[in-house]
Amino acid sequence: MKKYQTDFRMGDKMKAYIDLGFIKIHYYSIMYIIAFFLGIFIAGRDIVAKERGVKDKKTIEDFAFWVMISGLIGARVYYVLFKLSMYKDNPLSVFAVWEGGLAIHGGIIGAFIGACIFAKRKKMNLWVLTDMGVGPLLIGQAIGRIGNYANGEIEGVPTFTPWKVILNGNFEQWWAQYQSMSMEMQSKFKELVPWGIVFPSGTSAGDSFPNFPLHPAMFYESILNVIGFLLLWFYFRKKRYNPGVLSMIYLIMYALIRSFVSFFRVEDLSFFGIIRAPHLISIIMLILAIIGIKYFNKDNTKKDLTKK
Repeated sequence: MKKYQTDFRMGDKMKAYIDLGFIKIHYYSIMYIIAFFLGIFIAGRDIVAKERGVKDKKTIEDFAFWVMISGLIGARVYYVLFKLSMYKDNPLSVFAVWEGGLAIHGGIIGAFIGACIFAKRKKMNLWVLTDMGVGPLLIGQAIGRIGNYANGEIEGVPTFTPWKVILNGNFEQWWAQYQSMSMEMQSKFKELVPWGIVFPSGTSAGDSFPNFPLHPAMFYESILNVIGFLLLWFYFRKKRYNPGVLSMIYLIMYALIRSFVSFFRVEDLSFFGIIRAPHLISIIMLILAIIGIKYFNKDNTKKDLTKK
């Protein structure tokens, strides 16, 4: 079985930053910066948004900055709420975002709240703004997953297990099953999924599964996000849907993407250890999106596109 080693290494540790001596620039931060400016560039070329009143470059920049900050806050709050036991003895660690702990669904919620506030302050149509933002958001999510790789985050399940057991998502169960097999049987299972990434110790993935080739779940999502962006930007956007419809299509797309990728992730947040949070949230996103599409397709949504 071929193993692909990560490039970011320092001894047995992953070097997830550029050390300039006086400052350390984390790759994850670089990904955020790239995503931010690329998002502004893409949004500035949204012809539909311009037709609907978003013509000023400064407005786009202010909107991008506003939703990025609110999105980061939402992503952190969402994660902390699921991991309160980790922070009860050291509350100040809640603010140590550089140590990890951002959840994308919380980021989406936070960004939407920020968009609502921005639209109200600027007296602009909320859904025109969100329709403009969902394309850049998807491509930004794709770039952000590269930062997860640099940090050794998002533990994928080991790749030498059969597909039906991978989809079960229960590591302890299928690991025990694998260990009970003969060497001959184990060797056959290793050929079923012949790829993976081995993370070094000192990273979340490397410590959870030392020396195991893992599914590169972060790249699965990154690739799917790029495909989603291309569909959203070059196909659905050209159909000139009523404001809000494109945002709902994004919700459907990402709900499906995240649900699929979650089958290959071990460390997903969960509700009471029963159901994975991404699966439950994705179901809610799908329901809201379907209701939203029906609502936005009503004729009364076409009256005034420049105001909220």
